[in-house]
Formats: sequence, C-alpha cells, structure tokens
Amino acid sequence: MNTFLVSARHEMLNTRRARTAHILLIVFIGMVIASSVIGWVTNQTVTGVYNKVVADGLTTAPNPFAGVSPLYYARNAVIYVLLIGSLMAIVLGVQATLRDRKASTVDLVLSRPVATPARLLGQLAGLAVVLAAVIGISFSVSWLIISIINGAPLGWGDTGRVIAFGLLSWVLLTSFALLGMLTGLRSKQETTALLVPFVIWSAVAFVLPQIGTAARPVALLNPVPAVASTGGYFDVVSAFTGPLSLTEQFKRASSIILQDPNVTGEATSSILILLAFLVIMTVVVVVTPRNRMRSGLNE
Repeated sequence: MNTFLVSARHEMLNTRRARTAHILLIVFIGMVIASSVIGWVTNQTVTGVYNKVVADGLTTAPNPFAGVSPLYYARNAVIYVLLIGSLMAIVLGVQATLRDRKASTVDLVLSRPVATPARLLGQLAGLAVVLAAVIGISFSVSWLIISIINGAPLGWGDTGRVIAFGLLSWVLLTSFALLGMLTGLRSKQETTALLVPFVIWSAVAFVLPQIGTAARPVALLNPVPAVASTGGYFDVVSAFTGPLSLTEQFKRASSIILQDPNVTGEATSSILILLAFLVIMTVVVVVTPRNRMRSGLNE
C-alpha cells in the first residue's frame, strides 16, 4: 500500500511540474468550456435573428431554440474529449512510464523490495486523479455556463447526466492513458513510444469506424456516432469493427446520456465495452515484467 500511495503522489507531482502537461490540460479545459460558450453564442444569434424576423411579420414559426434540452449545449464537448482529451491522456501516460526509464531512476526504485504491480497501479492512480480533476473542472464550469444560458441552475436529473458524461469521459481518457503507459514501457525509443499510441488512436477513431460504416472521415468528427451501412459486407464487417471502435461507442453512450434525439436505444452495451477495455488495458500494463521496466532506451 505504501508503494502504491507514494507512486501515486509522485506521479501527480511530476504531472504538475511538466510544462507539456500544463499546456495540454489548459487546452482541453478551454475547449470543453468553449463548447458551451459556442452553444450560448449560437443561441443568442439565432434568437436575435428570429425575434427580428417575427417583428417584421415574416414568420409565425416557433423559435428553433424553444424547448431545447439544456444538455444540448454540452453535446459538442463529446468531440473535444475524443480529440484533445484522448491525445492529452496518451501523452501523460507515455511520460509517466518513460520518465523513469530515461532518467534510469526505475533501477533505483526496483532495487528495493517494491512490487511492480503496486508501482504501476500507483502511477495509474496518480494519472487517474489528474484526469478526474481536469474533467471535474471542465464540466463544473460547463455546468455553470449552461445554467446561465438556461436562466436557472440545472435540475438534479440534468446534473446527474452531466456527471455521468464526466465519468464516462474519465473511463475513456484513463484507457488511453494506459495505452500511453504501455507503449512507454515497451518501446525502445522515445519517438516510437509517442508515435505508436497516436497511430492506434487514429485507427480506433477513424479507420475502424470508416470501414464499418463507410462514413466520410469528416463525418466522424460529428459528436453523433456514424450510422452503419446495411448489406451483406457491412453487416459482417460492422459486427467485428463495432465493438473495437471505442470512440464510436463513447459517442453513442454519451449521446444517449445527454439525451440527443438523433440517437436512440440503451447505452449499457457501449458502457460495458468501454469498461471492458479499461480493465483489459489495466491488466496488460500491470503484468509488465520487472526487467522490461528496467530496460533502457536506444536513443
């Protein structure tokens, strides 16, 4: 337990000191907050134009923003979590395990009776706390902005959905942080440790969904999951690529949680897939051999 706690505190301290981490964290928080601000600006602009048109007697149609769910303004955050948040988590994960190998401090740490699973789980816990803090700050400010737009604090139901979306985002980002930790442990060069997880992320976020749905790459930047094409080939391929397209599973579950009318069904299966990926990645990282952790880099 002591190894676990010390490793967790050490990782949080190192992340706080890392300049690159600061930049990524600030950008992510800013973009999530910006998604709500953009929604507010859109609301004000459209409503202003609508009121002018009504005053001129040119329409009797209702305001397009009348009756819109307050959670509408949080839906754009989905894509920022996928793009900026995932890349941020990967970089943090790579730095966590690569840092000790570069400085050769891991040899000193493991020269003592330290259990490698406790060491790795401690590093993961430190990263998980950092990610939870970032998500908590981002979504708290987003909640405040949405409440201002709505003219009243969000109700318990909507607040619970924002919290659920935050928890789901944490699961996804922690999974990608584990991917970064894994490549940081296994790669022989620093450039490879950073490049490989980015390639895997690109495949998961764009290649697999495109194969299974035939959607254009730009369509995959939509916070709503792409609709799978039907037919013999696509039925078979989507059955295989669907569960592996973690980002699409995240978009589906998030859209249902945030009550997007364009997505129907239950979020349970998508949530279970994301949780399964988190567990699998945790096990793969934790079982890393002691000699692999002590291996040097070939610069």
